[in-house]
Amino acid sequence: MSSTNNIETDAADMCCASCGIAEVDDIELKNCDDCDLVQYCSDKCQEDHRPNHELMCKERAAELRDELLFRQPENSHLGDCPICFLPLPLDEMLSTMQKCCSKIICKGCAAANMMREYNQKLNPSCPFCRHSIFFTDEERHKNDLKRVEANDPAVLLKMGAKHDEEGDYESAFKYWANAAELGEANAHLNLSILYAMGRGVEKDDEKATYHQEESAIAGHPQPRKILALQEIDNGRIDRAAKHFIIAANLGDDMSIKSLKTCYAIGEISKEDFASALRGHQAAVDATKSPQREAAMKYRNI
Repeated sequence: MSSTNNIETDAADMCCASCGIAEVDDIELKNCDDCDLVQYCSDKCQEDHRPNHELMCKERAAELRDELLFRQPENSHLGDCPICFLPLPLDEMLSTMQKCCSKIICKGCAAANMMREYNQKLNPSCPFCRHSIFFTDEERHKNDLKRVEANDPAVLLKMGAKHDEEGDYESAFKYWANAAELGEANAHLNLSILYAMGRGVEKDDEKATYHQEESAIAGHPQPRKILALQEIDNGRIDRAAKHFIIAANLGDDMSIKSLKTCYAIGEISKEDFASALRGHQAAVDATKSPQREAAMKYRNI
């Protein structure tokens, strides 16, 4: 019986959900744009079938979105230092972006490079690409323009921030939108703020939430906490706890404190809280190295 049902299901998957035509010869079916439940042979069939499929489609699309949203990222939005390959700390004061190549380098590698240059009496250069350090604003600006033309997301983010500070929100939106398309998590977060406040774009709470979620999916703990607070306001503590757990596993300190409160009021189990504590500590430990500790001590960071 089970085998027969599977055959029938497979056959249905190979037919247009609207007209029933099979995927044979020159007939090519395409999946519904929003879910993975049905296929269509044409845009007309998809439109004709929409009234029958719309409710089921929305429910399945929401399920798929949640699967993506609550999947634990492998690392934070900052990624790894391209020199020592250790995860970059969430505290962005412990790393630095190189103006020449836009690479984010941990302070440990930056300090080690400075010591190497000092001992060997070398001119200052980038720890990653070895390009000479820029000394004038004009040099920096010319390089930024080149990086913008090359669609460097880090520089697009920087240029957007510059226009945002100047009150030119429309230009800031354009730069951040381009960076977001390239997967820049901070750009998504900044876009969510523009949509939430109606700066440079029409106010749109749905788009603000979408960009918060995209930033969170990319491993940024800050929008996780924002989304968690929104879930608490909506009375969905279980979903808020999921956000806090994911952020804690990325090494976010505030999320651990929030989970402690959730545990105290009985919203998460002892096992889940203990697991989050272990995940948080592992994430923090993964960012440590003797070079970074030496840099912190030397610079009194």
